[in-house]
Parts: sequence; structure tokens; C-alpha cells
Amino acid sequence: MDNTQSDVVLRRITTILSVVIITLTLVGATTGILLSFYYEPAAGRAYQSLKIIDTEVPYGWLFHKAHQITGNAVVVIALIQVVIMFVSRQFRKSWLTAWISGIFFTLSAIGLGWTAMILSWDQEGFWRFNIELGTIEAIPLVGSILRDILTGGGAISTVTVQHLYTIHSYLISVTAIVLSVVHLLSVLWLELQLKKMYSEGTLPQTDKVQQQPANAQG
Repeated sequence: MDNTQSDVVLRRITTILSVVIITLTLVGATTGILLSFYYEPAAGRAYQSLKIIDTEVPYGWLFHKAHQITGNAVVVIALIQVVIMFVSRQFRKSWLTAWISGIFFTLSAIGLGWTAMILSWDQEGFWRFNIELGTIEAIPLVGSILRDILTGGGAISTVTVQHLYTIHSYLISVTAIVLSVVHLLSVLWLELQLKKMYSEGTLPQTDKVQQQPANAQG
């Protein structure tokens, strides 16, 4: 398999992963909406409400588990796709939208996982968040401001859970959905352009050079 064929395969994999990403994103958003019917963003009540979802709400445990799995899986898939785009050397200007949307989507997916750590209000999430607040506060100039935005200006409390819940459910989630749609559309458009160039024989010069047989030199 020559370089051009390898690049085409990697581009197809990029397209497939884009479909997987938007599918996982929509599943995560849907299960998140279903969980919000019973979840209570309050200190103490958050843990109890999730326990009720897992034990008393019909299929609640399934939606909760699906929400957790999709949240973790979409980060892994997004990172793999960025690596594949890099390996396939997609550095042309036409890939700029795909690169920007893909990278920012990956950051949004990581942000969703980060903001979710305190929403369960368990011991592990509480102390992890408490430690990371110290790291955030150490950031020069804006550290204290960011900490106040996240906590509500005091200790970790119900206000903190509500702030993180709002950031998680409305700000980052909507951003992630928009970015996943933009990313998929940009990758599909590039796939169509590639097919069109193959059919018309108007491949970029770099691809034409790669298509020449190795024994054609000399």
C-alpha cells in the first residue's frame, strides 16, 4: 500500500470516528437530559438523588451508566482522531476547520469530565475537586477569580454544585454538540472533495507525486 492509499484509509477512519464522536455526544446529551429529571444539584442531595436514580427509577442505572461511559469514551475517540489526522498529514488550509473544531471539541469533552467530578458529591470527587481548586487558585492574576466563579465565592457548597452543574449542562454541553456537528460536516465535505478530485483527476500536486510508481524514477 503506497502513501496515497494509506492517507485515503486514514481519512476514511477520520470520517468514521467523526460519526462515532457525534453519536456518543448525542447519547451523552440525551442521557444527561433524562438524568436531570431526577438529579438535584445540591450538597448532600446530589449523592442521594443519584442513588435514587440507580436503585428506584426504572432503567435509571442504565442511563446513568451510559452517560458515564459515553463521557469517557468520547474523550478517548477524540484523542485518537487527532492522532490519526496528524499521522495522515492533514495540514492543508482546507483542513483548518476540521482541526480547530476537533481540538476544541476534545477540550470540551475533557471539560465535561472535569466539571462532573463534584456533581456526584462523593468523597473522591469532593477531595479531587478541592485539590484542583488549589491548583486553579495558584494561577497568576486570574486564579482567585476563577475559583470564586466555580465555588460561588466561598467554600465548596451547594452553590458550587449549582455552578458546576450549569457550566456542565448548559455551557460546555451545548458547545460540545455544536463543535461535533461542525467537525463532522467539515470532515464529510473534505471527503466529498477528495472523491470529486479523484473522479476529475485533479488531485493536489503532493498526492500526484505520491501516486508515481517507485520504479518510475531514473
